[in-house]
Amino acid sequence: MSDQKLFTPARAGSVELKNRIVMAPLTRNRARAEDDAPFELHAEYYGQRAGAGLIITEASQISPQGKGYAWTPGIHSETQIEGWKKVTDAVHAKGGKIVIQLWHVGRISHPVLQPGGVDPVAPSAIAANSKTFDGTRFVETPMPRALEAHEIPGIVEDYRKAAENAKRAGFDGVEVHAANGYLIDQFLRDGSNKREDAYGGPLENRSRFLKEVMDAVVSVWGCDRVGIRLSPFSSANDIADSDPQETFSHVIRLLNGYGLAYLHLVEGQTGGPRDIPEGGDLAALYALFDGARMGNNGYDRALAVDAVGSDTLDLVAFGRPFISNPDLVDRLEKDAPLNALDPETLYGGNEKGYTDYPTLAESAVAAQ
Repeated sequence: MSDQKLFTPARAGSVELKNRIVMAPLTRNRARAEDDAPFELHAEYYGQRAGAGLIITEASQISPQGKGYAWTPGIHSETQIEGWKKVTDAVHAKGGKIVIQLWHVGRISHPVLQPGGVDPVAPSAIAANSKTFDGTRFVETPMPRALEAHEIPGIVEDYRKAAENAKRAGFDGVEVHAANGYLIDQFLRDGSNKREDAYGGPLENRSRFLKEVMDAVVSVWGCDRVGIRLSPFSSANDIADSDPQETFSHVIRLLNGYGLAYLHLVEGQTGGPRDIPEGGDLAALYALFDGARMGNNGYDRALAVDAVGSDTLDLVAFGRPFISNPDLVDRLEKDAPLNALDPETLYGGNEKGYTDYPTLAESAVAAQ
């Protein structure tokens, strides 16, 4: 099997990609503390990684209510739009493509991160056995407040506005974050959604919020510039479902009707083992989707070459390797060694561990 297909052009909806390697969304907690805006440092960071066929930004909150971690960026203010415009300009100047991941954390937050110090919101008043970072320390996520039905259209509107803001910021499209135990995922799963109204109970109802969000985002971008991320078998942020195969089969059938740019699946546990639980079948889920299929979680060169070469996947998302290797595509194509990752600089801080990892060429010069 040739290893070259991974490095050939592809399409994600109407977005033309120069290769099939995607930079996965990676929270780095470096937005400005006073306004949650990206700035020049982010433009340098993403611009360095423009060799990817597609960059998916770190998750970015659609509203102040959607925030769950200190120093994460938003896409709901003019200052944030201006900051992201610096990023998209930097990526486009180097021939790259970039989409923003739209995020509402739901119950994975804390009153200190919420406007007015109020409780986080969720489909149901069920606390997650999870933690978040408040800017000083890791804190337990508290009991959330169950959303009233009349509040839900306002959150859907926040998604629509965020999608419009992303267009103004110059992105090539958007990815809806419906994975990893955040708000949309909380609605989908019967372990976190105990509602008895039109948004709870049977799968059709638990999927209603997702459908309304997709309708709103697609109304701005069109279907062919919208992707979605799901994590069917992950228990991230204490999320659980009694039958994830059935739940996400229903969800992907629903999504397939849109003609989206791509389906992005976390395979196994988010940032953990790739094992699929008994009764789970990733291949069957991918088969339900007619667009570009993107796999994510623990991929190395050999796994990616095999997945794309065998037509199991169209695109492969790499996470941590892109942190320490700004020229990851070049290194993978040459089968060159990768820089080691510094785990101490993953979250928060400045350029150290962010924009100072060397490329192959820079390392060669330094070795002379």
